[in-house]
Amino acid sequence: MHFISKQVFDEGLTERGFVLGDISGILWTPEAASSSTPVPLILMGQPGGIGMRRMYPRLAARARAVAAHGFAAVTIELPGTGDRAPVPGAEEARADLRRAISGGERPSEDVIDRLILPLVDQAVPEWQTILDENLDRPEIGAQIGFSGGVIAIGTRLAAIDPRIAAAGLFAGSYVPRVMMEEARQVTIPLHVLLQWDDKGNDRGMALDLFDAFGSSEKTLYANMGGHTGVPQFAGEDALRFFVRHLGDVSG
Repeated sequence: MHFISKQVFDEGLTERGFVLGDISGILWTPEAASSSTPVPLILMGQPGGIGMRRMYPRLAARARAVAAHGFAAVTIELPGTGDRAPVPGAEEARADLRRAISGGERPSEDVIDRLILPLVDQAVPEWQTILDENLDRPEIGAQIGFSGGVIAIGTRLAAIDPRIAAAGLFAGSYVPRVMMEEARQVTIPLHVLLQWDDKGNDRGMALDLFDAFGSSEKTLYANMGGHTGVPQFAGEDALRFFVRHLGDVSG
């Protein structure tokens, strides 16, 4: 990872922009993080198709929240967003998805597969590479969590990477049916957030995915409201989930 920027906030939180190949991202580390006191790391997922620039205020707020408990956080620009090359076929699939939703129809499985699976196939190995790089840093400990979306990305990461100890997933995007089998392989503790009235999501599919997860400890946290109506206390409860499973190292 090559760091290209650095900013230190009043609370001692350090923010570093980085690049790794064609992947860009941001790493936040709390003041207490050091080689003698390595801290847990939260992989902060974000919605597909938006990009870090537009998401930055929310990402930075989430980083401050986890830093208050002594956690570091990292996010990356997803394939096809920001200055990254488009994911082949994604724009056509997204247009087909929007047409179905605006017409009051359920998007077909083919449309969902074309939109989500190529993104998952590319993003998951990238997340693993970023995790490799960060675990080589002496101030980063071995306790790793994944937080946010895209839920299909978080599902596959949780299924295949044993380094991830807990995941807080946002059920705010469509999930290919073929990923239900991958969900059965997930056994780590889960906290799944669902906005009940999210018109851009398939509630039934989200419930099926939750049911498919193989974890013995899994919580479904559902709130009334649309995609952007997540109440503040829901985020606080998700943070408490990570504190339980990664430990509070704020001192």
